[in-house]
Amino acid sequence: MAFNEHLGERIATNLQRRGVQYEAKKMFGGLCYLVDGKMCVGVVKDQLMARMDPEQSQAQMERDGVGPMEFTGIPMKGYLFIEAEAYDLEADLDHWIQQCLDFNPHAKASKTKGQKSN
Repeated sequence: MAFNEHLGERIATNLQRRGVQYEAKKMFGGLCYLVDGKMCVGVVKDQLMARMDPEQSQAQMERDGVGPMEFTGIPMKGYLFIEAEAYDLEADLDHWIQQCLDFNPHAKASKTKGQKSN
């Protein structure tokens, strides 16, 4: 198992319950949920990946089990990795997904292959 499939199902169920349209896409060796074509929330191994307001993400890192998302040793601004202890309860998962959905309208979409910048 490359990523926690149960967590992926919990995220999908949560988004469906909220009536959120999303696309699930394999990324980073895990599963990412895109909302309005933008990375929103996902699973990498057993960690929840959350994309949120960069200013709020700094404050959230004070919580147990929450840290910056790093792939190359450099933290990605506005992205967090969240350990199971901080998302196990349904209320905790709801909190993280809500934070991600709140930021999503303000997030910038990644350029797709073949898309040119002006």
